[in-house]
Amino acid sequence: MTGRLNSAQPYAIGLYRIVVGLLFLCHGAASLFGVLGGAAGTGGTLDAGTWPGWYAAVIQLVGGALVLLGLGTRVAAFVAAGSMAYAYFKVHQPNALWPMENGGEAAAMFCWALLLLVFTGSGAFGLDRLFARRSAEERKPAAEPVTV
Repeated sequence: MTGRLNSAQPYAIGLYRIVVGLLFLCHGAASLFGVLGGAAGTGGTLDAGTWPGWYAAVIQLVGGALVLLGLGTRVAAFVAAGSMAYAYFKVHQPNALWPMENGGEAAAMFCWALLLLVFTGSGAFGLDRLFARRSAEERKPAAEPVTV
């Protein structure tokens, strides 16, 4: 049983990365473009350049897209996790101690979910793997001709 689960691990991580990236991207798109309920569910958008919300939304949109595609996953997830840690400690935590009290559940969950991807990488289905495979093939020396 453990062997089968271990062999499926890259695929599970790949699906996990896709879901987390899509959800994170949707938060950014909602805040920047007013789709999916808009910023804070109001249907509106954030004013360009407002600190910290607009910058967080850009990180969510770009970071979510990169994580979703599995492109630069570790770096994108690290930056995105840092932005969610900032959101939790600067925006939510001053209101109350626990995430259930201060409305910071999403920030805390995204922070830890993205931080996990920093350590696991993109898993299966990611562009990171495709590019790594191509670069490894390019580095292989050409087979030397064998003299008979």
